[in-house]
Amino acid sequence: MKYSDLQLDWLKCFVAVINTGSVSAAALEIHRSQSAVSMQLKKLESALGCQLLLRSPRQHQLTYEGQKLLGYARRILDIHNEIQTAFHGGKLVGRIRLGVPDDYAEKYLTPVLKRFAVNHGSVEIELSCEQSTSLIPKIEQGLLDLALISRENNNQGTLLFHEPMVWVGSNQFDIWQRDPLPIAVYEQKSLAKRSAINALSLQGRRYKVVYNSSSLAGQIAAVQSGLAIAVLTQCSVPNDLKILGSAHSLGPLEPMEVAAFRSHASLGEPAVDTLYNLLIQTLRVAK
Repeated sequence: MKYSDLQLDWLKCFVAVINTGSVSAAALEIHRSQSAVSMQLKKLESALGCQLLLRSPRQHQLTYEGQKLLGYARRILDIHNEIQTAFHGGKLVGRIRLGVPDDYAEKYLTPVLKRFAVNHGSVEIELSCEQSTSLIPKIEQGLLDLALISRENNNQGTLLFHEPMVWVGSNQFDIWQRDPLPIAVYEQKSLAKRSAINALSLQGRRYKVVYNSSSLAGQIAAVQSGLAIAVLTQCSVPNDLKILGSAHSLGPLEPMEVAAFRSHASLGEPAVDTLYNLLIQTLRVAK
């Protein structure tokens, strides 16, 4: 029995839909029309003789067969990217305007940049460390090429993993026992601030914002000095701070969706393509 060969474009569209959560978001991600993405998915399902996705207006979910294919598809695309890098990587030149929040720089970005620099030392990296609320508009406006962000919706890049959010306090001060609860927060649009206030509101717990800072260092300083407790990404919590939870009458927090987000203007730029693919290969957690 003869089977149809699978095309790379079909697999790219399939993986993009899973990474972004919808056909419309995938179309933006891979610079194709929605109808083209839908057509590639239909061709892939026809070639395999099974349904891969359960379609809904907001999000596409994998069938059992889709789950089985996803690992293979990602491996094929990763190998394809490795081949491209092996034959063309040494010739990469140019500049990449890269953004990352302070929270993710050391743990997540540093290992990726080390791998990138070994093979592509001729590429100049211009790094901006800011909160995601500042990085996202800069990507959308083309002021940055690529960023690692905490995203708010599926249109903002390719999902890599979920980062837990935690309450933190000082080991020297029982701030969590106060009423109203003093909290340190990021800027107004911050997802971390929204998460903290939502969690406290759901508990019906009284709170008072006593410290505002857009920087991670500022949040940590407020907690270490005993001014307040705060909500931080788990990866950014220093060893000298205490992670708080239900034992301290503090409710659970929604995790952050961490994504690789790139500008439309950078699509097709070899240096940006290579770093973007390396971010995904290194940091993405299989679904």
